[in-house]
Amino acid sequence: MNDKQANKPTPIERLVGPFQQFAELEAFGGILLISCTVIALAWANSPWAASYDHLWHAKLTFGFANKTFAEPLHFWINDGLMAMFFLLVGLEIKRETLAGELASFKKAALPAAAALGGMLVPAAIYALINRGGPGASGWGIPMATDIAFALGIVALLGNRVSTPLRIFLAALAIADDIGAVLVIAFFYTETISAVHLVIAGLFLLALIALNRAGARHPLAYAILGIGLWVAFLNSGIHATVAGVLFAMTIPARRRIDSRAFLAQSEEILGEFRRAEEGEDSIDASAKKSSALHLLARDCERAESPMLRFEHALAPWVSYVIMPVFALANAGVAVGPGIGKKLVDPISLGIICGLVLGKPLGIVGFSWLSNRSGLAALPVGANWRQIDGIGELAGIGFTMSLFIADLAFGSTSMLEIAKVGILAGSIISGVAGAIILLQRTKAQ
Repeated sequence: MNDKQANKPTPIERLVGPFQQFAELEAFGGILLISCTVIALAWANSPWAASYDHLWHAKLTFGFANKTFAEPLHFWINDGLMAMFFLLVGLEIKRETLAGELASFKKAALPAAAALGGMLVPAAIYALINRGGPGASGWGIPMATDIAFALGIVALLGNRVSTPLRIFLAALAIADDIGAVLVIAFFYTETISAVHLVIAGLFLLALIALNRAGARHPLAYAILGIGLWVAFLNSGIHATVAGVLFAMTIPARRRIDSRAFLAQSEEILGEFRRAEEGEDSIDASAKKSSALHLLARDCERAESPMLRFEHALAPWVSYVIMPVFALANAGVAVGPGIGKKLVDPISLGIICGLVLGKPLGIVGFSWLSNRSGLAALPVGANWRQIDGIGELAGIGFTMSLFIADLAFGSTSMLEIAKVGILAGSIISGVAGAIILLQRTKAQ
C-alpha cells in the first residue's frame, strides 16, 4: 500500500467527517447546550411531562468498600457529574493564574474588578427586591455567568468580536467562577460534619504529597480525587467544591522542557527515518514501532498533567455533562401561571440582577479600575463593547440553576427561580449580541 492509499479516508471517516468538523467549532458546545435546554422545556410542557419528572427522580445505586449510595438520577448529575465540571473550572482557574489572563495584577485587574462588580450588584438588586421575603436566600443566583453560553454566542458572532474582547470575557467568567465557588462553599452548605471534613483534609494532603513527590500518573490522582469527592459529599460542604480543590493539586510542571523534547524528538525521528529507508523487514518494523513508543512517551512528558487533564475533560464537559445538566434542570412547566411566576419577587430579582445588575456592575467596576489607573481596557475596545460583554455575562444559566437548586431545593420556589433564570439569560444573550452587532455596523 502506497502513501496515497494509506492517507485516503475510509468510508466511516468520510461519513462522520462533516460531523467531526462541526463538533470542532468553538460554538458547538453552546449550540448543544441551547438544544438540550429547548428539549427540556418542550418535554416538561408536553403530554409526556410526567415521564420527565419520573426519569430524573429514578434512583440509581452505587457502592464500593462496603459503602452504598442510593440517590435519584438528578442527584448524580448535580452532585456527581457537575463535580467534573467544577474540576475543569478549577483547572482553567489554575492555568489562568499561572500563565494566563490572571497571572499578574496588571492582567487580572480589569477582569477581576469586572467580575466583582458583576457579582455584588446583581446580588444587591436581588436582595433588595426579596428583602424579608421567603426567597431571600436566593441572592447568589444572579451572581453567576455561564461561560459556555456566553462564549458560544461570541463564537457565533465571529470576527464581529475582537480577540482581546473574547479574552476579557473568558477571564471575567473565570474570575466569576472563583467567586461562585466561594459563595457555594461558604453560604450554601448544610450542617458540617467535622469527621468527614477531616477525612477530606487528609485526602487533600495526600494529593498535595503526591504532587510534591513528582507523581504524574492520572490514575493515582483520580483514585484520591474520588475519595476527596466522597468525603466532601458526606461533610455538608457541597461536593462540587472537591472538584476545584482537586484541580489545584494536579501538577502544572512538565517532566522535560521544550529544548530537551526537540532534541530527543529529532534523535528518535532520525532512528525512524533510518529504519524506513532500510529494507522492509520485521526488524525495521520493530525499530519504527519502538521509535513511535519513545516519541509518544516524550510527548506525554513534554505536556503537564494539568493540561492533559484539561484537554481530556473539556469535550466531556462541553458535549456531555453540561448538556445533560441542562436537560435535567431546565424543564420548567410553562402553564397559565407563567405571568405570575415572572413577576414573583424571586423571578423578578433574578431577571433584574442578570439583565441590569450584571452590565451595571461589570461596566461600573471596570470604569472605576480604569479611572484609578489600575487597569486598561482591552486593545481596541470601547465602553459600549464592554457593556455588550456585560450583557452577555448576564447569561447565568448553568451556574445559576445550580445555585438555585442549592438555595431552594425541591420547593415551589425553585420552579419560579428557573423561570427567572431562563428569562434573564435569554434577554441578556439577545441584548448583548445586539449591542455588539450595532457597534460593528457603526464602524
